[in-house]
Amino acid sequence: MTRPAQQSEELATLRQLLRTRPPMDRKLPAFDPGAAPADPATLHVSWLLEAMTAELPDAQVVTVSTSDGDGHPDARVLVLRDIDPATGSWSFAADLRSPKGEQLAVTPWAALTSYWPAFGRQIRVRGPVEAIDQQDAPPAERGVGPAGHTAAVVGRQSQRLGSAGELESAWQLAAAEVAADPAGPVPGLTRYVLRAEAVEFWQGDSGRRHIRLAYQRTALGWERGLLWP
Repeated sequence: MTRPAQQSEELATLRQLLRTRPPMDRKLPAFDPGAAPADPATLHVSWLLEAMTAELPDAQVVTVSTSDGDGHPDARVLVLRDIDPATGSWSFAADLRSPKGEQLAVTPWAALTSYWPAFGRQIRVRGPVEAIDQQDAPPAERGVGPAGHTAAVVGRQSQRLGSAGELESAWQLAAAEVAADPAGPVPGLTRYVLRAEAVEFWQGDSGRRHIRLAYQRTALGWERGLLWP
C-alpha cells in the first residue's frame, strides 16, 4: 500500500514532469498536405504502411470510441482489420455481446484514432458503423488465430471475474474445444465496417505548428482543407 508521504512525493514528481517534459521533442517526418491524395483512405494506407515498414510497435491498432444510449462515451484499443479506398471504409472486429457491441447496436456510430509517437502522427476517422455477420466464415478467413478463437469461446468479455483460476479453467475447456474443431464457429465475433464521414491527418511539430489536413465526405466525393493547429 502506498503511504501518504510517498504518494505526495510521486504526485509532485509527476506534476513536475508534466510541466517540464515537452511532447514530440525529437526529429519528426515531413508531411506535405498539398501532395496528399484525393481520398483519405489512400493516405491512411500510405501512412500505415510507412509505420509498419518502420516496425513501429502495434502500428495497426486503433482506439475505437463509441457511446451508449445515454450518450456516455467509451473507448478501447482494437486491431484495424482493413481499409477500403473504393468505399472509404475502415473495418475492425469485435464481440457482438461485448459492451462495444451493445453500444454499437444502440448507437451505430464510432470514431477511430491512431497515434504513432515515434512519427508524431495521428489519424482520426468517424462515421456510421454497420455490423456484418461472419458466423459462417472459417476462423482463418476472418484473421482469427487459435488464441482469439479460444477467447471467443470463453466469452463473457468485460464481465466481473471471480479469480484468475476461474479464467484458467474456462480457458482450458475452450482451448480443448477449439483444438477438436479448429474450423468451428467463433461465437459473437462480428466484423464492423465504418463508412467515414470525416477523416483528419495530424502531423505533429515540436514547435506546436502542427499540420492538420481534414477530409469531409460530400455528395460529390471528398472535400479537403487545412485546419488551424
